Order: sequence, then structure tokens, then C-alpha cells
Amino acid sequence: MNQSFHRDDAASTMAPRRMRGAVLMCRLPLLLWLVSCCMHTAWAAPAPRTIVLVRHGHYLPDPNADARLGPGISTLGVAQARLVGARLAGWPGGFDALHASPLQRARDTAAVIGEDFPGRSFDVVDDLAECTPPTRRKEVVAGVPDEDLASCKAQLDRLFARYFTPAEEAARSEVFVCHGNVIRYLVTRALGVDSLAWLEMSIGHASMTRIRVEPDGSFRVVAVGDVGHLPPNLLTGASGDPERSLAVPPFR
Repeated sequence: MNQSFHRDDAASTMAPRRMRGAVLMCRLPLLLWLVSCCMHTAWAAPAPRTIVLVRHGHYLPDPNADARLGPGISTLGVAQARLVGARLAGWPGGFDALHASPLQRARDTAAVIGEDFPGRSFDVVDDLAECTPPTRRKEVVAGVPDEDLASCKAQLDRLFARYFTPAEEAARSEVFVCHGNVIRYLVTRALGVDSLAWLEMSIGHASMTRIRVEPDGSFRVVAVGDVGHLPPNLLTGASGDPERSLAVPPFR
């Protein structure tokens, strides 16, 4: 009887142990996955992010243009866009993402640039749309409602907070095709200066502005309004640039 009792007791003790072992084996893949995620998070150090801001190409007023999207680029703007596209195509390491404003002149410029990036597409970012933020030059914005100025500032601050951050794990480079006011305001934010000073800068059509976000979250403004890819007779849009055209001139 005693032996039978001891055998039954051993069997009753082993059963819960086997059950616990089976449960542990079922949970093991989940535990390993959780450990892997924790280790990945711990090892994913911040990395630099390079942001290249491209102003759209030359454009002309068009009374028939969509009121929301504005006019597209001119023939001159297409030429400028092809040249900046060729320069971007040769960028060391390429680009991890391509973004564009929803306005027509930016979309046209991005479409031309995109021919140098076959198989790639631009994503449209609404916050890249042109607007006028507050400036110390009150005479320039005298006709702009205060709420519009404040709305623009909020839009561009939101854009800055979203994209001007360190990359995760590996360095990234991104292109943003947008507008003069947008670019100049973002430069003031990267420099850490009074954002009301944005209008003291001037950048040309199809120019490139490069800002590097360091892994620690600090900024390096590498270039502003770089037009090294454009010949002098295609420079437009910046202070002092004459109005130009690619139309055939009169025969003389």
C-alpha cells in the first residue's frame, strides 16, 4: 500500500511539472521575440539625417490656374528642374525619401526631377505648401490677416518637428521640393535664430538648401540657396536676378 501511495504521489507531482514545461515551451518564441525587441531598441542609436530643400522652378502668373494649386512652372522652370535633378541624381549614397509640396509649381518641379529617379515617386506633404509666416518686415505682410500668419507659423513648426529629427539606426538623406518662404523659415529654425528674420534671406528658383540633423539633435546648415548647378543665364527668383525667358527672341 505504501509503495502504491508513493507511486501515485510521484505521478501527481510530475503532471504539473510537465504542464508547466509545456506552457513554457509554448511561450518561449514570444519571450525570445520580446528579448529581441528590447535588445534592438537598446542598440538602435540615432544617426544623422541630411535634408535637401529644393525650391521649385521658375513660373509665371496664370489667371486660368487652379486657385488652390496655383500655376505650373514655365519652360525656363523645366530647364532649371532638369539641372537640379541631374545634380541630385549624382548625390553620393542617393536619397531615402522624396517629398513635394501639393502646389502645382512644386509638383511640376518634382515630376521633372523624378525622371532622374526611375521607379521612384514623391510623396505629397501638405505642410510643405507655400504660406507667409510672421516677419519683422510689417510693411510686406500688411495685407495678410494675423490669423493667416499664425496658421502658417503653426504649419511650418509642425513640419519642422516632424522631419527635422535624427534618423534611426542608419544615416538618411531626403529631398523636399517646396517654396521660398517655407525654406527660409526652416533655415531660421535650424539656426536657432529669431524666425521673424526669414525674409532677410533670398533664394533662387531650383536652388538647393542643405541642412544636416546630427545624432544628438543639433543642426548644421551646410548650404542655403545653392545654385551651382545652374548657369548664370538661368538664374531667377533671388534678389537681383532679372526676369528671364526661354522664348525665341526677335530676329535682328
